[in-house]
Amino acid sequence: MSTEASDAADPHDVLGYLLKHATLKFTALTDAALEPLGIDSKDFGALRVLARHEPTSQLQVAQTLGIDRTTMVALLDVLEREGIVTRRPDPADRRRNVVELTDHGVRTYDAAQTAYEETESAFLAAVGPDAAGQLRRTLRTLLEA
Repeated sequence: MSTEASDAADPHDVLGYLLKHATLKFTALTDAALEPLGIDSKDFGALRVLARHEPTSQLQVAQTLGIDRTTMVALLDVLEREGIVTRRPDPADRRRNVVELTDHGVRTYDAAQTAYEETESAFLAAVGPDAAGQLRRTLRTLLEA
């Protein structure tokens, strides 16, 4: 059985391709903007969680971000070496580690938030604020369905 060439979808029109490559492009732009701060977009995700929910367990951060515990530990190891976070045993449950932003971590987060917002604005500038808002609403609807 053969498929007519005209029946085959152009990869550039396939939703999966578009979502994947838009994510890759946005991540590359975000990583470049965050690089002067010594972090990348994965690190920034953890900082964003910690800035909202301090102090919290590293397991809670991993669950919020949807990453496995091993990856979370490796990510926090780097952030801890850089003086961005501290970890200590939870006084209520010594099996858990509580993670917090340091003062340096708060300053890094604040600068990263500004860099992220500027990058996001530049990325979405081509479609304008109405389309950007609609894109957010559409993606939220798809994720909630």
